[in-house]
Amino acid sequence: MAQQRASGVGVAVASTGKTHGSGEASRPDGELDQSGFAANWRSWLLALLLIAGVIVAVLHWGDVKKFAALVTHSKPVWLLAAAAAQLLTYVALAIEWALVLRAGKCRAPFGKLLGLTVAKHFADQMVPTAGMSGNVVVVDRLQAIGASRPVALATLIMTIIAYYASYGVVSLIALGLLWWHGHSSWVVIGLIGASLALSAAVPALALWLHKKGANAIPRWLRRMRTVCELFEMIKEAPTRLVRSERLIGELTLLNGAVFALDGLTMQLCLFALGLHVPFSAAFSAFIMASIVVTLGPIPMGLGSFEAVSIGMLRAMGVPFEAALSATLLFRGYTLWVPLIPGMFAARRQLKQRKKKKR
Repeated sequence: MAQQRASGVGVAVASTGKTHGSGEASRPDGELDQSGFAANWRSWLLALLLIAGVIVAVLHWGDVKKFAALVTHSKPVWLLAAAAAQLLTYVALAIEWALVLRAGKCRAPFGKLLGLTVAKHFADQMVPTAGMSGNVVVVDRLQAIGASRPVALATLIMTIIAYYASYGVVSLIALGLLWWHGHSSWVVIGLIGASLALSAAVPALALWLHKKGANAIPRWLRRMRTVCELFEMIKEAPTRLVRSERLIGELTLLNGAVFALDGLTMQLCLFALGLHVPFSAAFSAFIMASIVVTLGPIPMGLGSFEAVSIGMLRAMGVPFEAALSATLLFRGYTLWVPLIPGMFAARRQLKQRKKKKR
């Protein structure tokens, strides 16, 4: 589950907005129409995700065929091991959500949480909104399977904090490994420095917004009811959950395990091609490529991830052909293969929303 981007706290939680109180009857007709559109926009998002999935599959069908060709010429045992490693990344994320929900005294079937991880990954990849599209899906579906809105918001905020905390840790580990092998440079240090700044800024912003609520915005913006509701919704997340150091620590460890499993997947792809490359080389290449994707503007990191991954593997002594093939295999596992169940998950959720409207 590589390059998951979990930022966009404020905009993402706007998707959960439900008006409280009895003020709707006195709203002007124009405002009622607007609220009706706002209530239905998640259905439009799910439809957009499906269309985007089809377009991406068509435009990049050549990459899919290359992945299939590589699979047929690779060692099946290592390919199965790589698939298992990727499956465990989804299990780890589902466990994260389950831990927060349990702490918030909400129960959800683990199977549904596991399916939701696939839908989130699909949404994050299809719509380049720095993870906001996936966060919309998460909060919406957590409420649909029984979580209260405050706990669903807390789950989102906690996973964002834990993701970036672990992201900073693994960036430092990658820097240490590259320095140990003599491959550190000012470019590498600059990229990792930027990722560390992002890793510190996003959790700090999430906690600050949760503490301040509507007070975090200028007074002139507070006159806009929608904006005030948005920031007050962030504040709804229970403080005992959002600021639980034990829970943050547990989620950070699980996120760190996801990064390690992604690095292991890269190593297993190299094994499948007949190259026995140390974990440190595969892990460092994956982390550096992920940093470039996270900091860069290119949707899904198409091209940028491959270029950095191949370059780092080459620096570690991997032949160019093997580095290229391993990167394509890795991208197949983390990007192209999950699109299939992701499209089905989005389609199922779209049908469920239509049934609720009837």
